[in-house]
Amino acid sequence: MITPSSLAELREAVLSAPRVIAVGAQTKPRLAAVDAVKISTRLLRGITEYDPSEFTFTALAGTPVSEIIAALGERGQYLPFDPMLVDAGSTLGGVVASGLSGPGRFRYGGVRDFILGVRFVDGAGRLLRMGGKVVKNAAGFDLPKFFAGSLGRFGVLGEMTFKVFPRPASTLTLEVAGDAGTITEAARSRWELDALDVLPDSGQVVMRLAGPAPALQIIAREILAKFPGRISSDECWSNLREFRWAHLDGVLLKAAITPDQMAPLPGHRRHISAGGNVAFISLPDATALDSINLKAMTLRGDAPLWIRPRLPNAITKDVKNALDPDGRFPNLDD
Repeated sequence: MITPSSLAELREAVLSAPRVIAVGAQTKPRLAAVDAVKISTRLLRGITEYDPSEFTFTALAGTPVSEIIAALGERGQYLPFDPMLVDAGSTLGGVVASGLSGPGRFRYGGVRDFILGVRFVDGAGRLLRMGGKVVKNAAGFDLPKFFAGSLGRFGVLGEMTFKVFPRPASTLTLEVAGDAGTITEAARSRWELDALDVLPDSGQVVMRLAGPAPALQIIAREILAKFPGRISSDECWSNLREFRWAHLDGVLLKAAITPDQMAPLPGHRRHISAGGNVAFISLPDATALDSINLKAMTLRGDAPLWIRPRLPNAITKDVKNALDPDGRFPNLDD
């Protein structure tokens, strides 16, 4: 494990071995479980710029997301896509590299929709800057988006700039009985739900409302008049974000789905997120993988990185060849 403490040392670390991969807090260990020298970003830590009036901040890759959330909270701002595994210590670089977003993705979009710019070291050892530090930036190819979900295969992230939003005045959570039809109807309603998920234990649909408290009470009464349910605790969202429902030593998968693929499978724990478009699936061990009929990515556990082959595309291949022509970083299929 190499642990650089500056961007200059990060460049040296990348050039120190023929095959390297970056790691943060290793909250999603399967993504970096490859035969390569590990470069830890844990000493690349801290918010380097924060302009609340412009709703942007810049931070080093190893900065724990919890520190960023706390700093934003002091100014009444937040990351609307609900970063996951915050209590577990996830880092900003890990959030970007994994492309993992929480329940807030339903209304506001995922991590790729909030990243404005990156500084990274490519496979040739060049310290590059792509994107910008302002929201209205149209300069050049929007390469920072490619780092969201890149799994560290294009380069080693050193620093990132994000846009943020004002924190809502209040939130309210509803828990209702429902199915795929409930999800579909709620998603296209005029209620402008802040989040729309399905709990893994009960199969109940949870809806989060955000805004002025008096208005939320009115909307809640309207929703509960249509769907049988109750006002619930906001605690369920942190349980979902931290995967407290999942098998501790099992296999954890992420799969893209549609609402008609929401039906549970025997022996699986499944959290449906983003209005029925994302499934997080927990298995006790890898022996149950044969029953998975979805294309999925393994976040942790002893299982292949991709469950069913990943579909290649030409633009990803071209970006990989441009940034890592000598294959210093693993391939996306590794």
